[in-house]
Amino acid sequence: MKELERVRWRCRRGLLELDIVLGRFIEHRYPKMENEQRIIFDELLDLPDTELWDLITEKKEPVHAHQLVVLEWLKAA
Repeated sequence: MKELERVRWRCRRGLLELDIVLGRFIEHRYPKMENEQRIIFDELLDLPDTELWDLITEKKEPVHAHQLVVLEWLKAA
């Protein structure tokens, strides 16, 4: 699946902790996601590492409410 490989590549990050969370997420949750949820995840991947990590660890609140569900799944990974 070409899409899955593209997303895996985008999940390679500079923070080890983020690499681990995103890797688990891709393996367990991503294949079951609907297209709209994948678009939101892709949107989150556009964020800088530290900003994304702060959202996952709840040090920062998301600006967009539509990201909440995907962020909850990332926290569970």
